[in-house]
Amino acid sequence: MLLLVIDVGNTNTVMGIYQGKTLLKDWRIRTERNTTEDEFHVLIRGLFTGSDVYFSDIASTIISSVVPPMTGILDAFCRKYLGHAPIWVNAKTEGIMPILYDNPDEVGADRIVNSVAAYHKYRQSLIIIDFGTATTFDAVSVKGEYLGGAICPGIMISSEALFAHASKLPRVEIFDPPESIIGKTTIDSIKSGLIYGYASLVDGIACKMAREMDTDPKIIATGGLAPLMASVSEAIEEVDSSLTLEGLRIINEKGLS
Repeated sequence: MLLLVIDVGNTNTVMGIYQGKTLLKDWRIRTERNTTEDEFHVLIRGLFTGSDVYFSDIASTIISSVVPPMTGILDAFCRKYLGHAPIWVNAKTEGIMPILYDNPDEVGADRIVNSVAAYHKYRQSLIIIDFGTATTFDAVSVKGEYLGGAICPGIMISSEALFAHASKLPRVEIFDPPESIIGKTTIDSIKSGLIYGYASLVDGIACKMAREMDTDPKIIATGGLAPLMASVSEAIEEVDSSLTLEGLRIINEKGLS
């Protein structure tokens, strides 16, 4: 039997199908807050087509979400089309990890899931950087405690703000960095400022966070822009694109053990 894992972000929703510890399939779709459980069913059925995955094979579902309107939609989808209620991840999820935030309920489910997955894999102090709609920095102690972190606007939010408020600057696609940090065109100058400037932000926060932790944390990155930022960052040591999905699998496994 199979496990469906779903991580709902503000911009994208990432889903995966696990058989045991093996990730069979994964998909990234836009997060649609105004969809219904029936429309979501049509979408998922289309993704499953040709993948040898059938609704009847899914024994359980686990979800992390930072988009409250999606809770009722996905709960209804699971109950109606999969025949079971999903497991929802939050700070109170059984056996997750010690959360040392002043108010643990404030920690986003995605940040918890990433931290669980990273500590399970590396078993050392960590800084996990997730490049999503917001960029989050999460610190995990050598004992596997969630210490806290930092949140800043994502690179795409920053770029959209620049284009919206500087009418003479053109919109540019951020897929790769310019060859030189000293741009020779307006487009290269914008790309340089966004990409190298953001890399400096990442390196600065990671360095200060590591100093405050008083350990030598491993710094890993995940999220859609992680490969790009890792190519220009001096701090990022490793990219793990499936970190969130793997964290959901591990939490589900712990809950069943």
